[in-house]
Amino acid sequence: MLAIKIWNYFKGYVIIRIEGLQLERLLNLALSQDIYLWDVRRLNYYQVEICVSPKGLGDLIELVNKAGCKYEILQEKGLPFFFERIKHRKMFVTGFVLFFLIVFLLSSFVWKIEINGLEQTPLEKVFEYLNDNGIVSGTPKISISEDEVELLLMNKYNYFSFIEVKKKGVKLVIDIKEESIPPEKIDRDYPANIVAGKKGVVEKIIARNGDALVKVGEIVREAQVLISGAMLTNESEIYLVHAEGDVLARTRYESEVIETIVKMTEKETGNVFEQKGLKINNRGIRFIKDIPFVNYKEYIKEEKLFDLDIIDIPINIITYEYREVEIEKIRQNIDSLKNSNQLKAIEEINLQIKEGAEIVARDIKHEINGNNLITNVIIETIEEIGKKVIIEN
Repeated sequence: MLAIKIWNYFKGYVIIRIEGLQLERLLNLALSQDIYLWDVRRLNYYQVEICVSPKGLGDLIELVNKAGCKYEILQEKGLPFFFERIKHRKMFVTGFVLFFLIVFLLSSFVWKIEINGLEQTPLEKVFEYLNDNGIVSGTPKISISEDEVELLLMNKYNYFSFIEVKKKGVKLVIDIKEESIPPEKIDRDYPANIVAGKKGVVEKIIARNGDALVKVGEIVREAQVLISGAMLTNESEIYLVHAEGDVLARTRYESEVIETIVKMTEKETGNVFEQKGLKINNRGIRFIKDIPFVNYKEYIKEEKLFDLDIIDIPINIITYEYREVEIEKIRQNIDSLKNSNQLKAIEEINLQIKEGAEIVARDIKHEINGNNLITNVIIETIEEIGKKVIIEN
């Protein structure tokens, strides 16, 4: 139905109102002479509104006159009539086309570069590096590759653990996540605070430059300022410095591993059942049959129906393969399971502990809850938790 409406709009059509006492006869005559009418709407006993093509309008008017009826053309719709109306309004058409050309032209450039997530790296330095490599405001979108920008930044700043570059309208948005970098690599030309990289209890704090804001024994939260680079003069004026110092704190790492005691395992029997389906664009059609297995694994394989180099026809054949499995129960040894859980938990914690951290306490607890063995491992360390964050002016 939508396709027919679009087709009629491209061809153009006329909405006509006919008034008379022989409307039924008139419509039958139009039908017998192959005059295509649609959206026929009866207003009352002697009035009707009809849509008709420009080609059929002349023939319909002849029949209206023969039937002794009256007619009124209400609207002319569609592209042909639109172009007919505007062809004598050259300034309007020219302005309309120029407006869209300018909008299209302007929207094909990047006019703003937005960088999010920087804490330890000065924003100006990253902008300067991008500018030196041709990534500037006013650059055509087509000449900027998101992958190349990501690679460019990753090569320069190897402590960026995550970089995502996206074109959003006329903006180039760069989202960055930094790893903690050694204090000596932070640019000392910029004022900075030392903040807590994680929660902990302060064991020792030495402020070589800047003001220490916390004391030994104090619990600090992540991102809390420990040594401030904003200092007060005797005249109560603030001046900014690059904070230097060490902050050691007692930190805590925790990992929980849950493992089932009685485990269900699946073993394939060798019996296989297949179904076929079609995928057109992103919509799938499956020719459903009853699967003859109670327990099974499903595997999906997708192949192009037409594998042509010159054109990509988005129709794929999908094969659904079902492999029958038998379910077996296996009871695991509790002591072996405890050792396995403990090793998994410690390995997970070791991935989080910073190099140079001193382990001062370890607590391991096992608990059986129903069919689950729950192992909880807590490791406490004393480590450097301070990290520098640039103070934005």
